[in-house]
Amino acid sequence: MAMPSVGQIAPEFTLPVSREHNVSLKDYQGSKNVVLAFYPLDFTGG
Repeated sequence: MAMPSVGQIAPEFTLPVSREHNVSLKDYQGSKNVVLAFYPLDFTGG
C-alpha cells in the first residue's frame, strides 16, 4: 500500500464507537473536516 499524502481523500470506513453505534467517514462528508490520526500500540500495557 502506498503512503498517503497530505490532502489525499481517505477511503471509506466504519468504526464502532460503542456496542450499539458505529460511525462512518461518510457521516461527515461535506459537513465537517476530519483529521485521521493513528497511534501504534496505543492503550497497550507496558
